[in-house]
Amino acid sequence: MLEVVGAKSQEDLFSSVPAELDHRLELPGGMSELELTQYFGKLAAENQDLTRLDSFLGAGAYRRFIPSAVSQVISRPEFYTAYTPYQAEASQGWLQTIFEFQSLIAELTGMDIANASMYEAATAMAEAAVMAVVETGRQKVVVAGRVHPEYLAVLQTYGAGRGFAVVSVAATNVGEEIADSAAVIFQQPDFTGQLHDGSTLTGMAHENGALAIVSADPVSLALVAPPGEYGADIAVGECQQLGIPLWYGGPYCGYLAATEALLRKIPGRLAGETVDDQGRRGFVLTLQAREQHIRRESATSNICTNQALIALGATAYLSVMGEKGLRRVAEVSTARAHHLAGMIAAKPGYTLAFDGPFLWEFAVRCEKSTHEVLGVLRDHGILGGVDLGRFYPDMTDCILVAVTEMNSPESLDAFVEALP
Repeated sequence: MLEVVGAKSQEDLFSSVPAELDHRLELPGGMSELELTQYFGKLAAENQDLTRLDSFLGAGAYRRFIPSAVSQVISRPEFYTAYTPYQAEASQGWLQTIFEFQSLIAELTGMDIANASMYEAATAMAEAAVMAVVETGRQKVVVAGRVHPEYLAVLQTYGAGRGFAVVSVAATNVGEEIADSAAVIFQQPDFTGQLHDGSTLTGMAHENGALAIVSADPVSLALVAPPGEYGADIAVGECQQLGIPLWYGGPYCGYLAATEALLRKIPGRLAGETVDDQGRRGFVLTLQAREQHIRRESATSNICTNQALIALGATAYLSVMGEKGLRRVAEVSTARAHHLAGMIAAKPGYTLAFDGPFLWEFAVRCEKSTHEVLGVLRDHGILGGVDLGRFYPDMTDCILVAVTEMNSPESLDAFVEALP
């Protein structure tokens, strides 16, 4: 294998990896299965995990309570498989779970239709932009406000490949760039936790012949107006909060919902309900506007599957929690976040970075270095948040703090007491 790739040794094979990122294990000689299990068990014990740390991390991936029913459902052997059913109608159970997921997402977002799911929120946002470009024939999308930087990076990659421009502006400056754009894209709440006036941004998009695309936190929709209520054309987002563990960053599940007018532009596939020749209820793949099923030059996307198992987990979570349960999760998270924000702002050396409305995530400005603040909190067993200087040059003194129902009132007090 080394000869084929043109490397003289295994060290040559890894020579392009920076030394600080090279974490290859120095394995001992041959070991029995028992010895190997014990060896890796000791290595694993050196990891810190969220069962031993109090986490206030957010930025798109959140620690939330997951009812035990969720894991029971997705662990069933009928579903726990990597196989994609290409003879889909023979898999009625799978098709029904997809149909139920679509129905729940459509109801949650207030949109007409939803597809079978996307890979994650970043892909969903990029695919929504492609939908807008195809629908309008325009070659520019405007990103308003602080959208998740990783979502933006994927969007820019899509734009480079498809030939459309991605222009980022402040939410208050949309009018300067909106002319001849295919879409206005904004996140609700945005990456720093701020809520925006969705009606105004959507109205500006429509006045200029553009589509309005909203990346909406699904749990937030239990408290704030859903995208469909203020006339958005496409809603996308991340389902990780809906019963999916953090899992080191994935796999997750994106959702994409839209108005009925955009039905034929939706990527991936949609499951529909029908009856057979005996009048019995059944499910089919109603629409598959993807490259496997139609001519490639006519396909709106090369997305050819969906996150079926993760979408099933989200479906189970929403079914177990119900409308009241999801609202309670959002209310508790918001109340505790505002309580913590007030306590932090009252402590010398700390202020809130923004004075606008927020839910359970907010930015804190620190007089001390963010590295020092987060280090002290970590020494107290607290993951205090995300250093926003990683993403924004004008926020090198800011930390993004997220509070969920998993952060107890005692943990909020401990956070404030540990601040240097």
